[in-house]
Amino acid sequence: MSSREAVTVIGLGAMGSTMAEVFLAAGHPTTVWNRTPGKAAGLAATEAATAADAVAASTLIVVSQVDYPAMEESLGSADLSGRVVVNLSSDSPDRLRAGSRWAAERGATLITGGIMVPPPGIGKPGAYVFYAGPHDVLETHQRTLSALGRVDYVGTDPGLAMLYYQAMLNVFWTTLVSYFHSAALVGTAGIKAEDLRPYVATMLTDLTEDGPMGFLQLLTAAVDAGVYPGGQNNLQMQAVGSEHVVEAFEQAGLDTGLPRALATLFARAVAAGHSADGLASLVEMVRIRG
Repeated sequence: MSSREAVTVIGLGAMGSTMAEVFLAAGHPTTVWNRTPGKAAGLAATEAATAADAVAASTLIVVSQVDYPAMEESLGSADLSGRVVVNLSSDSPDRLRAGSRWAAERGATLITGGIMVPPPGIGKPGAYVFYAGPHDVLETHQRTLSALGRVDYVGTDPGLAMLYYQAMLNVFWTTLVSYFHSAALVGTAGIKAEDLRPYVATMLTDLTEDGPMGFLQLLTAAVDAGVYPGGQNNLQMQAVGSEHVVEAFEQAGLDTGLPRALATLFARAVAAGHSADGLASLVEMVRIRG
């Protein structure tokens, strides 16, 4: 018999199915359940007939569903007493906090999480998961959960796991969508995206390193200090440049929603008195709902 901890996986979509496979490959006896029957085909896991049976099979319950209401609907009739529920579903930070209270009312401990790789990356090098909740409980099950990826604990507040998760998704999506806009822009002149890609790749690398383009570290320090030196790269100059980007998209006959939103943010910052400040002063506009 395996000496590894038994685990139950609730939800067998692309993420949940892969998690179950990873747990099985790591030697963990794994029970699974999905709201729609038949999703366990091809898995060497034990398929429970009901959510209650699935919960009864393990102390550690890992949930991967569409949102937190799905967890409450699925597990509402199960005996959760003494169970540790690790929910890796997406939702809002406040919804995670409510979910933690819901679990506690039923005798369970909720560990919230945000897994930072797509299904093919689960359990692979570079995979990591943000976790929040009681640290001692997480430590008890850390060896099992580390099969999915590096365990990054971010605090006791259940909402913090999703706060980090959503923050990272925001960077991911806006960066790539900006790239799509840029590819479309050069594409209007017959330039392939592949011709642009090396320049974008170099910029993204340079932003995180030292050197004249290593802005990430400098701007991070400015945001934390609340001091935004502008100097020769002041916001007024960049605001003018952002309007030129809008004009380029207009002249190319492309959608201007994203570049216009950025130019509007610059204009708000200038109007608020940040014209002589640096780029990091835009964070003050983000903190004020426009």
